[in-house]
Amino acid sequence: MKFIIDNIWLIAIALVSGAALLLPGLQRRGAKVSQLQATQMMNQGKTLVLDVRDAAEFATGHLQNAKHIPLNELSTRLKELEKSKGNNVITVCERGVRSASAATLLSKQGFTQVFSLEGGVAAWKSQGLPTVK
Repeated sequence: MKFIIDNIWLIAIALVSGAALLLPGLQRRGAKVSQLQATQMMNQGKTLVLDVRDAAEFATGHLQNAKHIPLNELSTRLKELEKSKGNNVITVCERGVRSASAATLLSKQGFTQVFSLEGGVAAWKSQGLPTVK
């Protein structure tokens, strides 16, 4: 007990720093899918792949049958996605950051099965999976 009292500040700092390290991992940032899971979902059908990269990035190569709506236009073009509201939607960007934002936006708009591709198109290509131009 004397040790705890003598070192209360060190223990408090250790607890706070540990919590700061764990917090980002505990925060819900939307559901993510791996490349394998995404492939399985796309093969099962009724899955919309939504690419939220800008036009130049999209032109370099994208997943097959991907619908292109840049993230900065997504909120104004939601009506184009209404028919997919009950289906699986996989959002895709270059590295997985913008797609997580898109997934959050879609979830708030009532889309029930929204996922972000983990690692984005870069991870997709690094696994040797096909893209189209």
